[in-house]
Amino acid sequence: MAVERLGSILKHLSPGSPLSAITSKNADDIVITLAIRSPLAKARKGGFKDSSVEYLAYAILKEVKERSNLDPALVEDICMGNVSDGKAAYKLRAAALSAGFPNTSSAYSINRFCSSGLKATADIANSISAGNIEVGIAMGVESMTIGGDALENPFDEEVTKHSQESQDCMQPMGWTSENVSRDFGITREEMDKYAAESFQRAERAQKAGLFDDEIAPIKTRIKDANGEWKEIIVSKDEGIRPGTTAETLGKIRAAFPQWGPTTTGGNASQVTDGAAALLLMKRSTAIRLGQPIVAKYVGSTVAGLPPRIMGIGPTVAIPKLLSQYNLTLDDIDVVEINEAFASMAVYCRDKLNIPWEKMNPKGGAIALGHPLGATGARQVVTGLSELRRTGKKILLTSMCIGTGMGMAGLFVNEM
Repeated sequence: MAVERLGSILKHLSPGSPLSAITSKNADDIVITLAIRSPLAKARKGGFKDSSVEYLAYAILKEVKERSNLDPALVEDICMGNVSDGKAAYKLRAAALSAGFPNTSSAYSINRFCSSGLKATADIANSISAGNIEVGIAMGVESMTIGGDALENPFDEEVTKHSQESQDCMQPMGWTSENVSRDFGITREEMDKYAAESFQRAERAQKAGLFDDEIAPIKTRIKDANGEWKEIIVSKDEGIRPGTTAETLGKIRAAFPQWGPTTTGGNASQVTDGAAALLLMKRSTAIRLGQPIVAKYVGSTVAGLPPRIMGIGPTVAIPKLLSQYNLTLDDIDVVEINEAFASMAVYCRDKLNIPWEKMNPKGGAIALGHPLGATGARQVVTGLSELRRTGKKILLTSMCIGTGMGMAGLFVNEM
């Protein structure tokens, strides 16, 4: 392990290399000074089933304020990724005020489907870089208990009749998973094998306490079977299923038999409630304020592809981002991909030749859950935690996006 860490350090120190360029430390770097998340709870039956979007936002923002020891008046803007709630902007503003941020701290919500949390991070980082603000919070919150991303009504035919791909934007996510499986020959057996490994990695990580440094326990209320309210503290991820194997997953019936036979409740991301948050500022600001520098935000990008195979979005976003910084996957230490479905995860891993030991080393959304608007930020929190644990440097995070897009982000661990 010591030899491996030394090799990683030397690789990043080679003068003039692309890695040295992104790991260099400059006053204007955008840095993360705090990265936390809530536990991820089972939607409709877990610890957050009776917690509103505004309460989850309030709870995670309260943790940011208390853990950072930063004067909340210095936070000029807060951006929250959220997919399911059309009133999210109202709710965030109310949550921020209740959490102790003054009315001079602005707030807004953003929706780019599964990448919303990463898009919030990019937006706040870009605002700081442009000089619009000095300090901001990027976050993601989702209560899938009260809503998902399914369409309630079909689109206007006057729009969709002009383009098959326009029509394809209405395809449910399960359908797109089956398209990926069928188009690229991803078998049920491969998907179940992948999913089992995700569960097993998450189980090992949880038992070893590897999630503890990234999770902020959340106090909330829950209504029991008798209709009585009680106060609880949610402190651990709830979706991990101990003892999961490919064989046990193989016994689960297809979730979308009308579209195909491979996607199941065992090899797809779980329906989940949760939140995550990142505190960002320039390096010079962090030093001036005495804030610990957790990581450096390097950059991010988006890319599009056919809506019917939206799941493989990382295969277009990741190469685009790496090329922008003249990097290869050999330069990356940890890759976090959203695991919307095992079909897309297997395809992305194999298409990009991502070493499996680098990809979602503590498990992904199949085991942990995929609270849509929070996932983009949650993956950053988890990836940085893993880099700290292993003494490594570079995080690449990516996810597919509904209607046919992918997003990817690059971060450097500094702890």
